[in-house]
Amino acid sequence: MLCDILVVGLNSDASVRQLNKGPTRPILPQAERAEILSGLACVNEIIIFDEPTPVVALARLQPDIHCKGADYAPPRGKPVPEAATVEDYGGRIVFLPLLLGVSTTNIEQKIRGGTGVPGDQQAGH
Repeated sequence: MLCDILVVGLNSDASVRQLNKGPTRPILPQAERAEILSGLACVNEIIIFDEPTPVVALARLQPDIHCKGADYAPPRGKPVPEAATVEDYGGRIVFLPLLLGVSTTNIEQKIRGGTGVPGDQQAGH
């Protein structure tokens, strides 16, 4: 167990659009995504942030541990723009394993008729 209190930072609808996730994103509005997360027993609090990164929220909350998906893990991971903020207040970043095939992109592909498996490309999708 990594924490006693779990606060989930949730990108707002505006934030998702700023990240250029595509015209169909977000699939569910932020209120519905927050409601789903609030149903998880392990979640103590949900904060919705409008910025493209959680830097402002992290600077305000200053959690001991900030979790990111393994796709951000060094040495080949994506950049972590909030890393300096977390380090500045003395926190640490923990990279959590991803679940193979579980992503919004894969869910959207399944809904549109693909299998949602990486590499699956159907004509017109």
